Amino acid sequence: MECINKMAERKSWDEYFIELAELVSTRATCNRLKVGAVLVADKRIISTGYNGVPSGVPHCTDENCNENNKCLRTIHAEQNAISQAARYGIKTEGTTIYVTHQPCRDCTKIIISAGIKEIVYKNSYIDELALEMINLSGIILKKI
Repeated sequence: MECINKMAERKSWDEYFIELAELVSTRATCNRLKVGAVLVADKRIISTGYNGVPSGVPHCTDENCNENNKCLRTIHAEQNAISQAARYGIKTEGTTIYVTHQPCRDCTKIIISAGIKEIVYKNSYIDELALEMINLSGIILKKI
């Protein structure tokens, strides 16, 4: 009986991966917003990313890179996760990306081009153009 009760408490895959995206976001070096992304294929993590500067560039936490409340050097979490997959030759087509925040229009364009089939996010970031492109592309968008 005890084993059955523990199974009832088990997180769904979406909850599990979105919580991992939140953990990934704790590595973010952007002073404005901490965002994490987890790229998943067949319930397996293939890549992660958080928002921060490119490798070898001073972090935003070390130098101010903010102008008019916009990060000048930061790469978004989704971009980092997709770039890391590309760097190591990992296919992104047909995957799901879990993100702490709904993707902006630039990340949406990259997600579409990478062949990602589903976006699962926790926090809303309303960008009408991004939503329009997602709808036109047929990508599944799910808020958890």
